[in-house]
Amino acid sequence: MFVQIRKWIVTEGNSLKIIERFSKKTGQGPSMLEQREGFIGRELLVKNVRRGEEEVVMIIRWESEDAWKAWEKSPEHIAGHKAKIKEHGGKPPKPDFVISMEHGNYTVVE
Repeated sequence: MFVQIRKWIVTEGNSLKIIERFSKKTGQGPSMLEQREGFIGRELLVKNVRRGEEEVVMIIRWESEDAWKAWEKSPEHIAGHKAKIKEHGGKPPKPDFVISMEHGNYTVVE
């Protein structure tokens, strides 16, 4: 199994903006990502904090690294990125509420 992990640190009160961006939309059925061969599942996690910076983690599970690479190279995935670039006239700016974002790819060994 192959796993992607993305972690955002955002300013207080803004974790919902990340969650809304990546949450499954009610009544829209499976997303293009969810329909991809080799896609297993996705979770959004929010770190419990009382105040201060907030943390959101997204975990995406794939059957294999090849399945993930096929998604990355797919016309649907590329079109989504091109639409964002067109909308912003270049690479979209990082939102002001995002302090940092990390991502990593992992192979499950056990």
